[in-house]
Amino acid sequence: MKFHGVLFFPVTPFTADGSLDEERLAQHIESGVAAGAGGVFVACGTGEFHALSAQEIERATRVAVRTTAGRVPVLAAAGGPTPVARDQAARVERAGADGILLLPPYLVSAPQRGLVRYVEEVIAATDLPVVFYQRGTARLTAETAAAIAALPGVVGLKDGIGDIERMHRIVRAVRAVPGTEDFQFFNGLPTAEMTAPAYQGIGVELYSSAVFAFAPEIALAFHRALAEDDDALVSRLLDEFYGPLVALRDEVPGYAVSLVKAGVTLRGLDVGGVRAPLLDPTPEHVARLAKLIDHGLEVAGA
Repeated sequence: MKFHGVLFFPVTPFTADGSLDEERLAQHIESGVAAGAGGVFVACGTGEFHALSAQEIERATRVAVRTTAGRVPVLAAAGGPTPVARDQAARVERAGADGILLLPPYLVSAPQRGLVRYVEEVIAATDLPVVFYQRGTARLTAETAAAIAALPGVVGLKDGIGDIERMHRIVRAVRAVPGTEDFQFFNGLPTAEMTAPAYQGIGVELYSSAVFAFAPEIALAFHRALAEDDDALVSRLLDEFYGPLVALRDEVPGYAVSLVKAGVTLRGLDVGGVRAPLLDPTPEHVARLAKLIDHGLEVAGA
């Protein structure tokens, strides 16, 4: 399973009564794949994994698999308490996904060996390839990352911490493990485009794009500019779109998800609001987001 291009993390649409909206999820995923997504990561962070039941994760995965119809890889999330993560992993496999994004264990701070044990126990419940997500309570040393990368079935590491030196050590340690030539690293920070040039410098080319969910034109323009060393366009998009977007995002906890969902609705597909404990953006913030999107599209030439 090899990824290329911009990775799509769809939101999870809800109906007026708060239930999973499979029809709109299919529409959302179809539009992303048609726009050129390199992979679909359904029911993950942007998709409110934290607020979904195991049954909803399985249903969302089935929708993604059916909608993509083999055109791009589909991964779905598992995580939290070990028995829960094992159940989610089995459900995702049953739903036909191509892989799993494994989120950290719940709340507790574990010793490094405990993190390896967590991955070992979850991957034992599935035959699917697994990408481990380093964030929150899961902060790996280079040695631990190498040990996890050497586990059968673990094919990638996504970083949501943002410690460049730590990540550089991890990349070098993993690359020193025999048989990890195809192991893939992902920049998984919120609004990852802001740090994509820095991660590229340490050998981490792939990144998740929340912006792709509501403005694929901007996300693809940035990705092309980065690949083609168009520093002028990269800088302008960072200064005039991504930077202001991050500033708005940081005004309220949870806006890394809430703003993305509001953006999808602004672009014409009503995906409903977010579930507790997150809050939907205020009307003022939605208006600011709308102006940002319009300007970003102009800068991107869309």
